[in-house]
Formats: sequence, C-alpha cells, structure tokens
Amino acid sequence: MFGASQARRDLTGLHRSFTPDTPPIPAMTEQASTVARPKPSALPLPTSLKAAASRAAGKGQPLVVMTTLEGCPYCEVVRNHYLLPMFISGEIEAVQIDVLDKRRNLQNFEGELTSPAEQARTWKARFTPTVLFFDARGQEVAERLVGMALPDFYGAYLDARLREARAKFK
Repeated sequence: MFGASQARRDLTGLHRSFTPDTPPIPAMTEQASTVARPKPSALPLPTSLKAAASRAAGKGQPLVVMTTLEGCPYCEVVRNHYLLPMFISGEIEAVQIDVLDKRRNLQNFEGELTSPAEQARTWKARFTPTVLFFDARGQEVAERLVGMALPDFYGAYLDARLREARAKFK
C-alpha cells in the first residue's frame, strides 16, 4: 500500500491517460447500484452515502467524502493528485459531492433523501475542497481536511487522517 504522498509522486499524470474510449474502472462498475457514473477524472457521485459507507466498512475502511465545486482548482489538485489515484488503486473508498448540486437526490446516512448541497450544509462544509472521513453509521472518524493551504504537506496530512480513521476500524 502506498500513501497519499507516494500517490502524488508516482501517479500525478494518471488522470491524463483517460479517454472517452477507456473501459470502465472495475471498482466503479461494482458500485453502479449506489453511485452515478462520474467523468473519468472524477470520483464517484454517490446516490446513497449509507450504502457507500457500508461498503467501505465491509472492507475495513472509512468512507472518504470530498466536497467539491466545479471549476475549483484546489479541488482538482486534491482529487486528481491524491484521492483519485488512491481510489483507483483500491487503497481508499471515496466519493465526491458538489456543494451546489440541488438537483440530484442523495440518500444520507440515516436513509433520508436530501441533495448534495443540503448534505454539505448539514456537515457545515463551507469550503472546497473539504475531505471528510466516515464510519458506516455516518460518524466522522478523523479530523476533516479543509482546503489546501499547504500543497507540499497535503499528502502527509491526508495520510495522517487516513491512519486516524482506519485505527477506528481495528
């Protein structure tokens, strides 16, 4: 297993290798019943946080949720250089929600329907990107990462949060 720091060094160009003809990523195909098909350079869009968290917990992992905003350059860096390579390699279970998306339905951890925008407001995730770490019950199991103030240290911060969250699953 390699960490977020290693992912950025080794896989920074990974997102550029996708084309419209690239076959579906197996991990994304398995999740088709609970996530919408994202653009190749994006994390899955969940239809059910409850199901996604349950699936992650079944693998002994926290659910990593990134709040994002279209056009956010910091979101692109966090997604494409850290979370997406780790997701593709199977190191993390991750999804993203758009903080302005009021149209899609999203089942929250309690099984109630909401929108991604309303869910982000409920979490008080006012800045993008915000990366949150959840157990199967929807409880945060590590301190959230808000923004990207120090890009040189982001990988180390992400690795520390993942260690903190994973420790709650042992």
